Amino acid sequence: MAATGRNEPCPCGSGKKYKKCCFLKRNQMSISMRIVAGLVTTILLGGLVVFLTSVDEYDPGAAISTTAGKVWSEAHQHWH
Repeated sequence: MAATGRNEPCPCGSGKKYKKCCFLKRNQMSISMRIVAGLVTTILLGGLVVFLTSVDEYDPGAAISTTAGKVWSEAHQHWH
């Protein structure tokens, strides 16, 4: 079966040209898929915002205490 050309009558029987009828419907997402895509996008963007706002609070030295027995020097801004 040959493909329907854009300017040929639509095979659905509407009387319109294929480019003005079913050709446009072929590439559209359903409403439920649009809602799901919107929710996934919102969740991912929310996670990105939470991650970026918590980056300042990350302290890699907090998990392993390498400062035991050392004193913080305000003058030099490091441990002695």
